[in-house]
Amino acid sequence: MSGTFVGMPKFPVAAREALGDAQLRHNLAHATGTIRAKRLRLVEEVNESIEGTSGWEELRLAGAGVKESALLTLDAQLVRLEETLTANGATVHWARDAAEANRIVVDIAKRHGVDEVVKVKSMVTQEIDLNGALAAEGIAAWETDLAELIVQLGDDLPSHILVPAIHRNRAEIREIFLRAMKEVGRPAPEDLTDEPAVLAAAARAHLREKFLRAKVGVSGANFAVAETGTLVVVESEGNGRMCLTLPEVLVSVVGIEKVVSTWDELDPLLRLLPRSSTGERMNPYTSTWSGVTPGDGPQEVHVVLLDNGRTRALADKVGRQALRCIRCSACLNVCPVYERTGGHAYGSVYPGPIGAILNPLLKGVGRPGAEGEQLDSLPYASSLCGACFEACPVRIDIPSVLVDLRAQVVDAHRGGVPKPEAVAFKGAARTLSSSRRLAFGERFSGVGLRVGRLFGPWSGARDLPAAPQESFRAWWRRTDGGRDEGESR
Repeated sequence: MSGTFVGMPKFPVAAREALGDAQLRHNLAHATGTIRAKRLRLVEEVNESIEGTSGWEELRLAGAGVKESALLTLDAQLVRLEETLTANGATVHWARDAAEANRIVVDIAKRHGVDEVVKVKSMVTQEIDLNGALAAEGIAAWETDLAELIVQLGDDLPSHILVPAIHRNRAEIREIFLRAMKEVGRPAPEDLTDEPAVLAAAARAHLREKFLRAKVGVSGANFAVAETGTLVVVESEGNGRMCLTLPEVLVSVVGIEKVVSTWDELDPLLRLLPRSSTGERMNPYTSTWSGVTPGDGPQEVHVVLLDNGRTRALADKVGRQALRCIRCSACLNVCPVYERTGGHAYGSVYPGPIGAILNPLLKGVGRPGAEGEQLDSLPYASSLCGACFEACPVRIDIPSVLVDLRAQVVDAHRGGVPKPEAVAFKGAARTLSSSRRLAFGERFSGVGLRVGRLFGPWSGARDLPAAPQESFRAWWRRTDGGRDEGESR
């Protein structure tokens, strides 16, 4: 199973299939609706606590400012982060792409002679398919987040940034636990029910032996503080704390965009993230670590700073704002397209509105083959309603980036054999630019619309109007410019 799993059908094809799954749509509507309601309550709470001002909007502006400032000075911040991490006893590695990052982590695991590692939930390790790279070397990577565990045991693919198993209901989860846990460790109890607390207890018992046995832990990071050489992970279950403290060796793979300059700048981000993601005032667990502390926690710490297309995105003047993303998933939870299709239709570990811009920005548009077609389809996976921008805690203007990426997709395919849509628009431009040609073409509008229904590029998703019985020109001539017969001239 590939971490990015790009190569699935183009978004329209995958979305059409997802729309036919009634259970999926029910699961998504219930889950996203619940999260939206919780988030809205806490946003209003912030507004009410600062009388006379829009407290939430001020917080959004502060968060966006912190991230934007770090991106504009990214080169200096990363050098400073390396210096402070090294001073704290960590070993810093730089990785240009997924292959380099995977090789670094695999080499560390092999050097310590382990055949398994435990993992904190991490989008970036899914992005590079670290689990697949470890498996190819005979090393099992155990996901310890509950939702990630469900996905892994079900041999499934994540479909949400925050809740990877959002497409599953609790009855399905019970069946997965009963079937799969016994194959990779402690089995689920035979009398397992589908009560959430019972399912969580089964997962806890299953994972406990893995936590206590593992010598190597792997994590990502929500933030990296350049000033102090501190990495930060926020989570809700405590599994992250176990992975970060129990193993002898800790390897953290961190996207270079996660850096912020100072400890104080974490303040707005740590208030925005839990409210936007889980609808909580603060995360139950906020873990920070700065290198090695003798006698406490891992005694060997590695940090892999990953590019993997991020400098490409940074060079895009419109799209670079996507690197502000703090992976809260608020845009997914308000998106009418995501709610009806789910995450798998986007063909990446980054689904929803943010995935529709982040994947093309990281990889580039106009690439050949099935992967290129799939990436080029993502900027069109949106109605441009703007709900994602309103929800984004760091004010990423996703609709504007989508429109700009659509232009890039069109520009990338100029030349060669034109697409039917391009031919249709060129023909329309030529016809509309001449009154004589337009008058001639009006005679065949009925035929054109009927042909468009059969072969037009938009006919699969739009209803074309019926052709009028009489053109405007003909009506104008017949009525002498619209005047009634009895009207004075």
